[in-house]
Amino acid sequence: MKYLSRLLAATLLSWFLLFPTLTHAASLNLVSPRGNCGNNEIDTALGCISTEVGTGPNTFFSSIIGIAVGLGGGLALLLMLYGVFIVTTSAGIPDKLKEGQEIITSAISGLIFILLSVFLLNFIGIKVLSLPGLQ
Repeated sequence: MKYLSRLLAATLLSWFLLFPTLTHAASLNLVSPRGNCGNNEIDTALGCISTEVGTGPNTFFSSIIGIAVGLGGGLALLLMLYGVFIVTTSAGIPDKLKEGQEIITSAISGLIFILLSVFLLNFIGIKVLSLPGLQ
């Protein structure tokens, strides 16, 4: 396993060193110099973030919340996959099985926490208090 990870790291490093033009996003025409965002948005590595402060669906706060929920969900998915990998490669060792189960349980509880926080923000912030910037 140690040699496999070293081989993978050496392969990726050599790929990025030998073919830098293929790995650069601008050379593949994936990103235009101006960006793909609208007038009141900033093009970032995480996507378009609005600069408007007022009320409505396209505000700075709603952009940040959307990006944070997406990153949290993606991280939870990666942790679940990592936990499944540990469980499947444990070969019946009880400590490895317990470690994998704890990682999967933690990822699922984190995902539930994210979903409940979005639900509570929607319910309390929008429905009950009608806070500007969240609608």
